[in-house]
Amino acid sequence: MFTLSEENYLKAIYHLEVDGAKGITTNAIAKKLATKASSVSDMIKKLSEKEVLIYKKYQGVKLTEFGVKTAANIVRKHRLWEVFLVDKLNFSWDEVHDVAEQLEHIKSPKLINQLDIFLGYPTHDPHGDPIPDKEGNLKTIEKSLLSTLLKNESGICVGVDDSSSEFLKFLDKKGISLGKKITILDKEVFDNSLSILIDDKKLSISNKIANNLYIKKAHNG
Repeated sequence: MFTLSEENYLKAIYHLEVDGAKGITTNAIAKKLATKASSVSDMIKKLSEKEVLIYKKYQGVKLTEFGVKTAANIVRKHRLWEVFLVDKLNFSWDEVHDVAEQLEHIKSPKLINQLDIFLGYPTHDPHGDPIPDKEGNLKTIEKSLLSTLLKNESGICVGVDDSSSEFLKFLDKKGISLGKKITILDKEVFDNSLSILIDDKKLSISNKIANNLYIKKAHNG
């Protein structure tokens, strides 16, 4: 029913909506997909005809209920394949995104449902992102960017905002991964860089890194 390109657009708009964007502009979609605004306008017209989104001039784009469910299903497939690649085929978390981008376009619902059962109904992918269920429902967890924590606060690393191979490899080098407890030892006023404690090891990280790590705050501060 949808081409590979149409599915990529739906997924991009879905991610923008999940991130809290209201009335998504053609420029925001173009930036997300690294394409031209004119190409986005053409695709919006096609997707409007397929009743997966609504476009109102000066108000932007919004997915319909059918559009949300369709996009969530693509995201579900992508994230389940990432779990499979890491847990069953020993891929590292920085290798799976591009492969999952190809696998997410497989159309067989039976395959994906069997994959979900085989994996034991995982709730999150290897980067900490929640996996939508087959009805398209997405359970989000309460999380904060590491950069928002104050001195002496701590939390568990639960996700990344940047899932590029380069960033994930960098985290591996530093020993930062999901499930690790991170404590803020100091915060530099000049550039907001952080001194952190992880696995009894002190590290200095930039504000850019701290702005790409999600933390579930510890209740004890």
